[in-house]
Amino acid sequence: MKILLHICCAPCLIYPLERMRELGIEASGVFYNPNIHGALEYGARRKCLEAYSGPRGLEVEYPEYAPQEFFAEVKHGGTSSRCAACWLLRMRFTARMARSRGMDAFSSTLLVSPYQNHELLKAAAGQAAEEEKVDFYYEDFRPGFRGARRRAREDGLYLQKYCGCVYSETERYHAKIKPAAPERSGITS
Repeated sequence: MKILLHICCAPCLIYPLERMRELGIEASGVFYNPNIHGALEYGARRKCLEAYSGPRGLEVEYPEYAPQEFFAEVKHGGTSSRCAACWLLRMRFTARMARSRGMDAFSSTLLVSPYQNHELLKAAAGQAAEEEKVDFYYEDFRPGFRGARRRAREDGLYLQKYCGCVYSETERYHAKIKPAAPERSGITS
């Protein structure tokens, strides 16, 4: 079986790639993540993936970084609808690419994270699969998450602290950046 694997980052690739290879699945990857906020953050994640995938013989395609595609999809939603729109955007792209490459199915490393809503993610992937007429390979990779994170730390891989989008980054760090009460200067107007 040939699968195109959507890859969100190198640490999340560790377990799904090993698992697929154990099962005899021939995987190749695509790093399509227009949700990642900031070109520097995007570059750090891509560089880490290139360093990880190369020695493991995993072929990965890197479409042009286009954050405007993400913003166009999520501009009117709250957190759950924003995440669903983001997943659908990335799953559609991956499904379309899998079909055009003659792959049997597509999947995503997002399925390793206990922080992702699997039901919404599966629904987005199912919709993309139906639209593009290609199968979606679902496996709950979450049991491998903790071990993969430990190995990523041991290997010195870049470990981000939020999903990638500006909204997630803001939610993650909001408490740390609340402004302090203004100082009184003694100057009156």
